[in-house]
Amino acid sequence: MSDIYARIFKVVQQIPAGRVCNYGTIARFIGSPRGSRLVGWAMNNSHTCDDYIPAHRVVNRVGMLSGKHHFPGENLMQQLLENEGIVVIDDQIQDFEKHFWDPMQELPEDFCSE
Repeated sequence: MSDIYARIFKVVQQIPAGRVCNYGTIARFIGSPRGSRLVGWAMNNSHTCDDYIPAHRVVNRVGMLSGKHHFPGENLMQQLLENEGIVVIDDQIQDFEKHFWDPMQELPEDFCSE
C-alpha cells in the first residue's frame, strides 16, 4: 500500500458512525488539495486492506453517494449509512451539514505524520 493511501485510510478510519466526510476535505487534510480523485481511488481499493475502512462514510462534496457503484449489491452504501442513522433519499444524504465530519476541526494538524 502506498504511503498516501495509508494516510487517507488513517483519516477515514476516524470518521465516526453516523457522520460523513467528502473526498476533497480528506484530500486537503492530507496535504493534497487537488487529490479528490486520489481519495476516491483509495476508497475503491479499501476493500483490499486488512483493517476495516468505513469507505461508505466518504461521499462527494454535496452529500451524494457518488461511490455507491463500487459497493457490492445495489444499495449497500446506502444501507450502511442508514444503519448508522443517516437518511438517504435518491442517493442524497439528508441534512448533510448536520452529518458532516471535518478532520480539520476534529483531528490534530499533524495527525497523518504520526
